[in-house]
Amino acid sequence: MKKIASNKTMLLLFMQKYFYTAHNIKSKCLYLMIISFTFLTSCEDVVDIDLPTSEPKLVIDASINWFKNTPGNEQSIKLSLSAPFYDNEVPPANNAQVIITDTNNNTFEFIEDGDSGIYQNNNFIPEINGAYLLTINYKGEVYTATETLKSVAEIEYVEQNLEGGFSGEETEIKAYFTDPPDEENYYFFEFIPSLNVTPTLDTFKDEFVNGNEVFGFYVEEDLDEGESVIIRNYGVSERFYEFIFVLLQQSSENDGGPFETQPATVRGNCINQTNPENYPFGYFRLSEVSEFNYTVE
Repeated sequence: MKKIASNKTMLLLFMQKYFYTAHNIKSKCLYLMIISFTFLTSCEDVVDIDLPTSEPKLVIDASINWFKNTPGNEQSIKLSLSAPFYDNEVPPANNAQVIITDTNNNTFEFIEDGDSGIYQNNNFIPEINGAYLLTINYKGEVYTATETLKSVAEIEYVEQNLEGGFSGEETEIKAYFTDPPDEENYYFFEFIPSLNVTPTLDTFKDEFVNGNEVFGFYVEEDLDEGESVIIRNYGVSERFYEFIFVLLQQSSENDGGPFETQPATVRGNCINQTNPENYPFGYFRLSEVSEFNYTVE
């Protein structure tokens, strides 16, 4: 039995770079999101809620990021297990065999760093539009996923507006880039401010702006002069765009909170080949990344 108070506002926070989702309200999967409670009002009544639990599932955070103007050879993959809703810690998935294979028959083995659940490789070879196969052997079950490494346009410049937002007191940031013509492109944005706030994630597709100059948009009330923000634009596949778009919608402030029934279980592209019913959470993604460090003036 767990005790929580009535009349408490629950805030859903989204985690940068590594994406966790929930297996309805029965378990908490920190692959695409971290759910945290912010108590904003006082309360009087205490309600006892008995939440059922489920068997832990493997959570795969396989985000291969090739930052522009870097070799891209050092990569890591994080494996963890889903945990009960109220648990504060996420258990790592230890002693797995993790391998990525490319179309040139190059094999990249990822070795676990101690008991961290973080598997590392320092000789990875990134190739734009290259196809890759992820294979994970964990506790006698084999998980696989395939994905293509997508390119991204360079962030060219940034504009700011210190009198933006509905209040006229928020800082607006626009990161401009030129979308490549004659092809479909999908983007995933990450804005990491120097403030002690949660990074902002967003998605974008070029359906109506193909070949034009476009921008990623970020607004933050407390981003004053001298503060900075790291802006990252990831090139992603259409399937990942659809996956993260739905996930971001479900984790928005208007979704009704973590105790509302989720519209659907959001599954990634990883498949349990040994036991399909024991499907994993998470995603295998490969992206070229354009990064821009901006300081507010």
